[in-house]
Amino acid sequence: MSNSSKQGASRYSGKTNVKFLLTASCVAIVGGLSFGYDTAIISGAIPYISTYFELDGWALGWAVGYMFLGCAAGSLIAGVLADKFGRRNMLIACAVFFALTGLAAGISHRLYEFKLSRLIGGLSIGAVALLSPLYIAELAPSALRGRLVAAYQLAIVFGILLAYFAGSSLYGTGANNWRWMLVSQVILSGLFLLLVLMLPETRSRQSDRAANEGLLVVPMGSPGSADKELTDSDDSFIVTGPVRFKQLFKPPYRRRLLIGILVGVCQQLTGINAVLYYAPLVFKEMGVDAATASLQTIEIGLAIVITAFIVIRPVDRLGRKKIMLAGSSLMGFSLAIVALCFHNKYFDGYLAQAFLLLYVGIFSCTLGTATWLYLAEIFPPHIRGWCMSVAILFLWLADFLITLSFPVMNKHLGMPLTLLCYACMCGIVFMLIRWKVQETKGFSVEEIPITV
Repeated sequence: MSNSSKQGASRYSGKTNVKFLLTASCVAIVGGLSFGYDTAIISGAIPYISTYFELDGWALGWAVGYMFLGCAAGSLIAGVLADKFGRRNMLIACAVFFALTGLAAGISHRLYEFKLSRLIGGLSIGAVALLSPLYIAELAPSALRGRLVAAYQLAIVFGILLAYFAGSSLYGTGANNWRWMLVSQVILSGLFLLLVLMLPETRSRQSDRAANEGLLVVPMGSPGSADKELTDSDDSFIVTGPVRFKQLFKPPYRRRLLIGILVGVCQQLTGINAVLYYAPLVFKEMGVDAATASLQTIEIGLAIVITAFIVIRPVDRLGRKKIMLAGSSLMGFSLAIVALCFHNKYFDGYLAQAFLLLYVGIFSCTLGTATWLYLAEIFPPHIRGWCMSVAILFLWLADFLITLSFPVMNKHLGMPLTLLCYACMCGIVFMLIRWKVQETKGFSVEEIPITV
C-alpha cells in the first residue's frame, strides 16, 4: 500500500463527509425513481398501444420488451464507460436520454419509431440500474451499505407506484392518453439531471484514489476497522492489477461471476415483472372493466412500497440468502393460490387480489432488495464494474424473455396455467439459491466466501 493511501486512510478514518453522502444518496434515489417509473409506465399504456398499433401475442411482447434489450446493452457498457468518462458524466447522459426517449416514444406514430425510442431509453435505464447501486457500494460505510441499497430499491418501487398513479390519472384524457403517460417521464428526468449536476466527479481506479479523499466515506466504528477496510480495498487493486474482460470467465473470478448471474436471473424467473408490466391485463381477466383494472394497479404499487419499508433495517441483520429463500418460497405459494382462483374463476371475496398483492409485496421486501444488494457487494472493487455489468446484462435478458413470452403464454395457455408456471419457477429459484448461493452478511467484499 502506498504512503499516500496510508495517509488518506488515517486522515479519514472514522469520519464521514455527510454532505457528499447525502448528495450521492439523493442522486441514487432519484435514479431509482426514474428507473421504476420508466419501466412501469408502460403498464398503463399497454391496452392503448395494443389498439393503436394493432398488437397481440408476440408483437405485443416485442413492443413492450424492446426496452429491456436496451437495458441489457446499457448495463453491459455502463461500467466501462463510467470508468472512462466518469460516473457523473454517465449519469448526466442517462438523465438526458431518459427525457428525450420518453418524449420520442410519446409522439411516435409508427411502430418502428416507438420500438426504437423504447430501445434507446432502455440503454439509460440499464446504465442507471448498474451505476446507482455500484455508486452506493463503493462510497457508503459498510454499516450503512445494506440500508442505502435498500433505500435505492425503495425508490424504484416508489417510481413504480408513481407510474401506476400517472397511468390511472391519465386514463380519461382521451385517445392520446398513452402518449401523455410516456411523455411524463420528462419530469423525473429533469429532476434527476439537476441533482446529478450537483454531484462532484469520483474516480474508481486505485491510481486516482487520492482525488477521492475529500469525498470518501469510510466505515463507522473504530479507526482501526476503518483503516482495515480501506486498506483491504486498496490492496485488492494493487495485488491483482487491471483485469481484462476475458479473465472474468477464468479462475479465480469465474465462480463469483456465475453466482452473480444466477442471482440476477433468479430474480426475474419468479415472473414478477410480467405481473408488474401487464397488471391491467391480469386484473381485466378477473372480470373488471378497464377503468377498474387501471385503478387496481395502484394497489400493486402501494403493496410494493409499503412492504419495501419492512426490509430497510433488517437487511443488515438478516442474511441475504435467508431473505431470498423466504421470498422465493412465499412468492411461489401466493402465486399458486392466485392460479387456482383463476382456474376455478373464483374472484369473490377478493382472495385472488389479496394473494396477488401478497406476491408482489413479498418480492419487494425480499428478492427485490436482496438481489441488488448481493450484486453490489459480492464482487471485489477491481472487478466490480465488469462483473456487475455482465450479471445485470443477464438479469435484463431474463426480464426481456419474461416480458416477451407473457402475452404468448396467456394467449395459448391461459392465465391460470401461465401463473402456475411462474409459481413452479419460484420453487426452482428456491432450490438454486439454497444450493448455489453463499451468504455475504458480516463479510467485507474481499472476504466473502464463494464456492460451488
